[in-house]
Amino acid sequence: MRYTYQLKKDPFGITRIILPEKLTIFSDVFEDISTKEEADEYIGYVKKVLTGDYEDFEITLNATSIIIKKNKTIAEHHYRVDEPFESIIETDEFLELILIWKEAIE
Repeated sequence: MRYTYQLKKDPFGITRIILPEKLTIFSDVFEDISTKEEADEYIGYVKKVLTGDYEDFEITLNATSIIIKKNKTIAEHHYRVDEPFESIIETDEFLELILIWKEAIE
C-alpha cells in the first residue's frame, strides 16, 4: 500500500478510514460502502476496468461518486462546502483500499 491509512471507530462505534489529505474524499466514499457484499460488487467493477472488460465505470453513492479508469480513480463529493471536492488515486491502490475496507467493516 503506497498510502498511509488508519482505521478508527468514531464515538458512535462506526468504523472510519483516515487517509492522507489529498485522498480525503475517498474516506467519504468508503463510509458509503457499508457491507461486504457491496464492497465485493465494487471490487468486481474495479477488476473489470483493470482487465479491460470495461473502459471505465462510474458509481454514484449518497454524497459521492467515483469514476474508475484503468490508471486512476476519481472521487467527487457533491455536497462539500470546502475544498477539496475531488480526490484522485491510482486504480490499483483504490482496489487495495477497498480490500482493506472490506475486512474492516462488520
